[in-house]
Amino acid sequence: MARLIAAFGSSHSIMLVAQREDWMHGFRVIDQKNAHYFDAAGNPTDYAKLLAAAPPGAADLASPERLSERYDAAQTAMDRIRDAIAAARLDVLLIVGDDQTELFRTSNNPAVALFYGPSIRNTAREPAAANDNWVKSARMWRHEPETDHEYPVKSDLAEYLIRGLCDRDFDIAAMDGLEDGQSEGHAFQFVHRRLLHDRALPVIPVILNTFDPPNQPTPRRCVALGEALRELVAAWPQDLRVGVIASGGLSHFVVDEQLDQHVIDAIRRKDLPALAALDPKQLQAGSSEIRNWIVVGAMARDLDLDQVDYVPGYRSPALTGTGLAFATWKPLP
Repeated sequence: MARLIAAFGSSHSIMLVAQREDWMHGFRVIDQKNAHYFDAAGNPTDYAKLLAAAPPGAADLASPERLSERYDAAQTAMDRIRDAIAAARLDVLLIVGDDQTELFRTSNNPAVALFYGPSIRNTAREPAAANDNWVKSARMWRHEPETDHEYPVKSDLAEYLIRGLCDRDFDIAAMDGLEDGQSEGHAFQFVHRRLLHDRALPVIPVILNTFDPPNQPTPRRCVALGEALRELVAAWPQDLRVGVIASGGLSHFVVDEQLDQHVIDAIRRKDLPALAALDPKQLQAGSSEIRNWIVVGAMARDLDLDQVDYVPGYRSPALTGTGLAFATWKPLP
């Protein structure tokens, strides 16, 4: 019988593929132009309003010294997750991530999709140009250094999960390949490039529309999806060591430590009703990726959350940034 023996969670923010000097200077410039800000209540706002409302001492949270410390902490945490995945000796890893108009468009954007083709492609980086800025360089790091690469997918299990979810009344978009020139999205690139280090571990991409209205899954539906995946994996007859990882989150583009700690605490306590009751208004813009963690928290409820590294990634005096989180559940033997 298949067993879910390990679970993980990792932010995949552009902060995590940027360089130390970009943390020091670059984000402060681009954050002033970001059009996707929401306050703690989920209401639209902008950088000027966030800056005006920042508490005393906010600028110190984004000082070069603090930013450098957080950069090192995030790198160490990612290395820990990488090593934990390797130590789990998995046969397959489900990656729960989001798509932000990468494989889909708002002209046709499913709430939930599973990929079941034999492999999924990450494309090569675009050639560097003299006028490329650091943002493009960071994003290109997620792509392959020289040539396209096909990563293996556990196709038979993925197809079984699609059928099983449909039998449980989930409406699932089923993908058996990519169009010419398409690449797996950033949530999946990050796991392959930074956490798996090109290892040939078969994966199953579980793709949520967390970001784009109007059809994002509710927190309640994310809990139900995680529980259904847990049951289906346990019913698979082949002897497999299965893992799952949430890719993305937590709060951004405004750091909300209170929200992040509430989510982490609910996952730690296996409080699925608390996760289901999260207000969707709080899960907008980058914070929408918390949905990926809700799915994994529900799926991994038979495991115990073991270690969480939380790095409040403030990067401007307006307290913009990302609540960077890295988690491992205690693996089974």
